[in-house]
Amino acid sequence: MAILYIIATPIGNLEDFTFRGLRILKEVYLILAEDTRKTRKLLSYYNISTPLLNYHQHSKLKKVNYILNLLKEGRDLALVSEAGTPGISDPGNKLVKQVVESLGNKVKISPVPGPSALIAAVSIAGVPMDKFLFLGFPPSKRKRKKFFEKITHSEYPVIFYESPHRLLKSLKELSLAIGNKRITKIVVCKELTKKFEKIYRGDIQKVIKEIEQDLIKGEYVIITQGLKPDVSP
Repeated sequence: MAILYIIATPIGNLEDFTFRGLRILKEVYLILAEDTRKTRKLLSYYNISTPLLNYHQHSKLKKVNYILNLLKEGRDLALVSEAGTPGISDPGNKLVKQVVESLGNKVKISPVPGPSALIAAVSIAGVPMDKFLFLGFPPSKRKRKKFFEKITHSEYPVIFYESPHRLLKSLKELSLAIGNKRITKIVVCKELTKKFEKIYRGDIQKVIKEIEQDLIKGEYVIITQGLKPDVSP
């Protein structure tokens, strides 16, 4: 039975890789990569020569069928995202769904856990995280107001991702949505595990001012503290 491995790769620091993940990347027939340029750098760092095939959310049916046929032939494959754990705000889940629907129990799908920006941010949040809501990236155009309003009505901490060119816009829209609601703290994680890693904490206006005076670089993880109970009489 062929195996499709879903392998987590470093989100910045190349040393953040599991022994198992490295071994499997060396052993599989082919590595499916969301960004072959970035994955090639990773493979070069660890002297891995396994062939790469580009796979992303816009991959055509012909390529998907090629992947399915390799699995049918008994070839073990590995799927990696641009960075971190596949299936979290990237097209990894789409391929898994296609394999499950097309091949069922004829193929084993095996996770190889490791780095995740989401979990890394949770670990240093400094607010209770026994329950939280993850919303991925905000919509780029439509339904943005609804997205941020949903965050401000959550009794649990909310986590979302943002790119550098939309970071300040999103934080300012979030600030408008918060208004006078009982959200007292946000945490913004910049470039986790990388050279310019930085964590901003506190009132959203304070955080916005700090970011405006800093170098905006890389992807960000934003955590909002859930609504505090209303203690008014």
